[in-house]
Amino acid sequence: MKIQLTKLAHARSGDKGDTANIGIIALRDDFYLLLVRNVTAVRVKEHFKGICRGAVDRFELPNLCALNFLLHESLGGGGTLSLMTDAQGKTFSTALLRMEIEVDEAEARQLGLNQ
Repeated sequence: MKIQLTKLAHARSGDKGDTANIGIIALRDDFYLLLVRNVTAVRVKEHFKGICRGAVDRFELPNLCALNFLLHESLGGGGTLSLMTDAQGKTFSTALLRMEIEVDEAEARQLGLNQ
C-alpha cells in the first residue's frame, strides 16, 4: 500500500547558496526504519525532478530518528542570483512530505498505518 510521508514524519528545510537542505524526522521511533529503507537519495532526486539539477546527499541520524538531505543545484543559483520567485529552500520540506512510499500491508497493520 502507498503511504504519504506526512503520516510518518515531519520536516524542516532551509538553504545555503544553491543547495536546499531538508531534514525529515520520524513521528515515532518505529517509523524510522521505514524512512531509511524507502526515502533514498535516488528517490528524493526523482521526487524533485526538474528542480534538483545536482546530486542529492543523504545523511542518517539514527539517534534523532531522522534523515537529512542536501539537494545541490536546486535553487537557481540561490537567493541573490536566481530569477525564481522563491529561490530559498523553505518550502522543500512540505514538498518532500508529499512523497509516497510503498509499505507492505502486514507491516502497515503492525505499525497502525492502515487505518
